[in-house]
Amino acid sequence: MPSILRAQDKSLKVGVYGGYFKDSFDKNIFPDFTKATGIAVESIAEPTGEAWLVQLEQAAKAGQAPADLSMMSQVSMLKGQATELWAPIDMAKLKNASGLIDRFVNKYPDGRVAGVGAVAWYITLVTNTDVFKEAPTSWEALWDPANADKLGLLALVSNSFLLEVTAKTFFGGTNALDTEEGILKAFDKLAEVKPNVRLWYRDEAQFEQSLKSGEIPMGQYYHDVTGLAAADGQPVRSTFPKEGGIQDSGCWALSRASTKTDEAHIFMDYMCQPAIQATLSRKVGTAPTVKRELLDLTDAEFASVSSDIEPITPRYDLYQTKSDWLNQKWTELIVG
Repeated sequence: MPSILRAQDKSLKVGVYGGYFKDSFDKNIFPDFTKATGIAVESIAEPTGEAWLVQLEQAAKAGQAPADLSMMSQVSMLKGQATELWAPIDMAKLKNASGLIDRFVNKYPDGRVAGVGAVAWYITLVTNTDVFKEAPTSWEALWDPANADKLGLLALVSNSFLLEVTAKTFFGGTNALDTEEGILKAFDKLAEVKPNVRLWYRDEAQFEQSLKSGEIPMGQYYHDVTGLAAADGQPVRSTFPKEGGIQDSGCWALSRASTKTDEAHIFMDYMCQPAIQATLSRKVGTAPTVKRELLDLTDAEFASVSSDIEPITPRYDLYQTKSDWLNQKWTELIVG
């Protein structure tokens, strides 16, 4: 600990997604961090979507930080970069960051580090085991005419990542989305799924119930949540298709208005430890952001939260630069 820190200064406000997520951090992560470092954590429940980004932006303009560090989505990271909201992270102070997988280090265009990987999670192909005796092996199952009126899919272009799934499954990879022409081709292919969709869902609980009952026996859902339901005896399974699961993630980002730079770096370094990433996998159900060979997770523990199959990584850049156009086309061609 830097000796210049006075006792009353050793605190940190940390924003995390609310509900189960925050409860898990409050119970399994923050008390041990305080014990190890002497830094008290005040956890803040972040609203979902971009409401928290807007709050942080407005507060920073006034020189305030509602949280010093926040767990931010990748699209919010890019939007915050545009206004220099994130204080650059000094990687020399994060000795444990050497274990991070490269894609979990979020950088400004000039190379400064804007955020480091906090947690990751997967959206996979899920099925009801009573209805589907065998697990599907490819995302192509969504297009199979045999699955008419059987699918539950996420309702937004920016959280379903179905354009990326389409590009990886039929057009050789997500770089097929580099041009508007390529994006429109993916939209046309994705539109072929529509007869198979029973529910475009915004409410996760609604789809989860229908999946368990077999009413909507196939779709896309969160790998960890499906695994918990299966462990509870529900007739559901999560499959990583051969094209990969969709991997989404959150970054730790430091508000430029924060005065707790030293404490924030200590916290991020602590969270990058393989042992802490393994604890998150076991206790919170998140996928690790550090390389697998550094972890003490068993094969079964790793499989419950992650996969060795190369993931489909969302094209966050598109949701920042073409958001309005994508939403318009999505409504016109897919969910309208």
